[in-house]
Amino acid sequence: MIEANETSPTLSVDIGGSGVKAMVLDEAGNPLTERSRVTTPQPPKPDAIIEAIAQLAAEQGQFKRVSVGFPGVVTNGITKTAVNLDPDWIGLDLATKLSEKLDKPVRVANDADVQGYGAISGKGVELVITLGTGFGSALFVEGKLVPNIELGHHKFRKKDTYEEQLGRAALKKIGKKKWNSRLKKAIASLEHLFNYDCLYLGGGEAKRINLELPPNVKIVPNVNGLLGGIALWQVDVPRRNKSNGNDQGSNE
Repeated sequence: MIEANETSPTLSVDIGGSGVKAMVLDEAGNPLTERSRVTTPQPPKPDAIIEAIAQLAAEQGQFKRVSVGFPGVVTNGITKTAVNLDPDWIGLDLATKLSEKLDKPVRVANDADVQGYGAISGKGVELVITLGTGFGSALFVEGKLVPNIELGHHKFRKKDTYEEQLGRAALKKIGKKKWNSRLKKAIASLEHLFNYDCLYLGGGEAKRINLELPPNVKIVPNVNGLLGGIALWQVDVPRRNKSNGNDQGSNE
C-alpha cells in the first residue's frame, strides 16, 4: 500500500448492494492506495455497513476526510431512500454517524453523482447511468449537477421501471443477450428524452455490455465511483443543497 502523504488525503467510499469499496485519494483526486473491497453485509443494515467501512479505513492507511457514495437520495448527509439496502437507512444521518466512528469529517452523496464527477468532461449535457444491483443515474449540464432525477424508478417499458428491466436481478433472470437488447432500447429512449451530448455507462454490470454503442456513449471504469469522491471537497463543484456549515453534512 502506498503511504498517503498529501495535505488532505481523502478516503473515498462506494457503498453498493453487493460490495463496499474504498480508496485514498490525493487532493487532485489521484489514487494513493489500491482499491479495497468487502462484500456488503447481509442484511445490509447501517451499523454493519458502517463497521465494514471502518474495517476498510483501517486497511487504507492515513486520511483526513471521507467521501461516501450511497445508493439512494441523500440530503445534507441524511439518507432518504435505500431501495437496494435496508429500510433502516431511511432518515439516517450517515455523515454524522460515520464521522463519529472514524473521527473525521464526512460528506455523503448519491453514488451515481459521485460516479459522474469522476467521468464527465464538464461540457454540454452529460448523462451518467450506473448498472449494478440497481439502475443509478446522474445528469450534468455544463458540469453542474441536476439533482434527484432517480431515473431507475421511472417507467421504462411493459409497466416496469428502468431498474426492474435492467437491474442485476433482471440480468440474472433473462440472461446477458436479452439484457443487452433491453439496454439498447433504454439508450435510444434516454437519448430522445435528454438529447445528451454524452452518455456514460458505469457500475459493476457495465462489463456485461456486448453491443455496438453510438459514438457519444462511453463505458467508464467502475473505479470512477471512487475517484469522483474528491469532488465533494472541491468548493467549485455544484452541490444539491447549500452547506449547513457542518463539514459532517453532505451537499448532495
